[in-house]
Amino acid sequence: MTEPMVPDPLAAAKVVLLQTRKRDGSWVDTPVNIAAAGSRAYFRTPGRASKNKRLRNFPDVRLRPCSWSGKPTGPESAATARLLAGAEADTAARAIDRRFPILQRVLVRATHKVMRTPTLHYELTGFRTP
Repeated sequence: MTEPMVPDPLAAAKVVLLQTRKRDGSWVDTPVNIAAAGSRAYFRTPGRASKNKRLRNFPDVRLRPCSWSGKPTGPESAATARLLAGAEADTAARAIDRRFPILQRVLVRATHKVMRTPTLHYELTGFRTP
């Protein structure tokens, strides 16, 4: 069975609303930039962000295109997030940097450096309708 492709509305969006689940079952919304590549999409986040703990506990996420301020603008999809390391993280970093050369390649990396936190990369796969 082939892996489902990244839905077109998500692949075309500059920003998506990533919804992660807390232990109490409630969902937390975070706008993130994604870079789509076939059946996978990638995003990066600071290592100290609370979403990392939520993703570690509950890797199933909900996504939908949104505005830069986080207002939903498109249909919802579900996926599974996985923390990347090594060569996989490098691949994700290159894809994100290509899509957002100023924002992600320069500004976000500099911000993480000033914050003295590592930059973590996640892969989104298994796209489905919730």
